[in-house]
Amino acid sequence: SRYTQYTNVIPAFGVPALNTTLLLLSGVTVTLAHWALQKNNRKQLCSWLAATVLLGLVFLGFQVYEYVHAHQALDLTLKGGIYGSTFYMLTGFHGFHVSMGALMLAIILYRSLKGHFSKKDHFAFEAVAWYWHFVDVVWLGLFIFVYWI
Repeated sequence: SRYTQYTNVIPAFGVPALNTTLLLLSGVTVTLAHWALQKNNRKQLCSWLAATVLLGLVFLGFQVYEYVHAHQALDLTLKGGIYGSTFYMLTGFHGFHVSMGALMLAIILYRSLKGHFSKKDHFAFEAVAWYWHFVDVVWLGLFIFVYWI
């Protein structure tokens, strides 16, 4: 049957655990960037923002690697049953949101390099930081739901 239980599931350890670590670390780096902004330390602000963007991009790179592995080694496809469709849809939508977050963070980094934010005037920075934290928290739920349950 098309909806039979899929036996080749992706284990939680390995790339998924590494990606979880990367996103959690990126939550720390964006917080450190915010603290640097609060202290008017533009150099640290930009360094921590760059680290956050890089961590997000590395996460996406590993997500692509995991997709290739899932398709080639496990024959996991979007049409291959409930596990495949759930895996690709949930992680794919999340990956899209990580992509948008990394893009927004890169724009915030560019604006920070141009001196656009101050201790009292940084709403755009905070909005993107909150979005990034939300993406982190959603990933924790996905990590449990997709890889553990």
